Amino acid sequence: MLKYTVNRLLSTIPVMIIVSIIVFMIVHLTPGNPAYLILGEDSSEESIAQLEKQLGLDQPIVVQFFDWFKNVITGDLGQSIYSSEPVLQIILDRLGPTFSLMMLSMTLALAIAIPAAIFVVWKRNTIVDPLFIFTSLLGVSIPEFWFAMLLVLGVAVAIPIFPVAGYVPIVESVNLWFYHLILPAIVLATVEIGLIARMLRDSMLDNVHQDYTKTVRAQGIKESMILMKYVFANALIPTTTVVGTMVAGLLGGAVIVETMFTIPGIGQLLIDSIHRRDYPVIQGVVLIIAGIYVLINLLIDLLYTFLDPRIRYD
Repeated sequence: MLKYTVNRLLSTIPVMIIVSIIVFMIVHLTPGNPAYLILGEDSSEESIAQLEKQLGLDQPIVVQFFDWFKNVITGDLGQSIYSSEPVLQIILDRLGPTFSLMMLSMTLALAIAIPAAIFVVWKRNTIVDPLFIFTSLLGVSIPEFWFAMLLVLGVAVAIPIFPVAGYVPIVESVNLWFYHLILPAIVLATVEIGLIARMLRDSMLDNVHQDYTKTVRAQGIKESMILMKYVFANALIPTTTVVGTMVAGLLGGAVIVETMFTIPGIGQLLIDSIHRRDYPVIQGVVLIIAGIYVLINLLIDLLYTFLDPRIRYD
């Protein structure tokens, strides 16, 4: 296990290098001049050229990349072009709201999807099953930005139950933290509920008619106990994979949702940085997101060995 973990961690190095190259090239080839955006429309060409030299933007793109990558290896993501603050510190300050939103969304998704899937398998071959399939497909198909606007118009504007925007750290008030995050969390969780519930249902149905379940039924054990103790446990492997990919969906959805609900997370930071052409911040945010996704995949692979003792990594 230790050898496998070390090898997987080492394999992430070329992945992160490729990601950094792609991100750097896309960002720097995007039209727009950061120096022009900082100085404004009335700035002269001389002042723009002077600021470009100060920021190192006058260097060839290959030189800029190796200068940036050399610092990244040492843990220095550079400084923001817009605010001159360390990029790493800016990102760390924004991780709290994003992780809070992700954790609340995952909790909602799992709390709804798992019981729903178990209930549907229990009531299989009834009207419940096609209704579930329709509902799950509907949840997966709903665009997040459209659903967010509906919620805002419905329970934040027309009926002012929840706030339209803002964020309160959990250390200040748990109630206000939940109050401000519940709407965006519902938006992010809706798609994931459909995916997780559908995968868990399909996996459980594959195990319902296996020989071991027939043997257990022959012993007179109740169907509900069979589903919970045997079928559900054996269906966790593929479902866990979906939960792992759910992290990528939440990170991607956070970019849209945080912007719409004015949550000061890394999603809104990324959008603001793109508008400002703040190259170091954009590169740092994408690199951090890619690193989180790679580590989550590693944790999911390691979790397999606890869910199924038959799985062993050499």
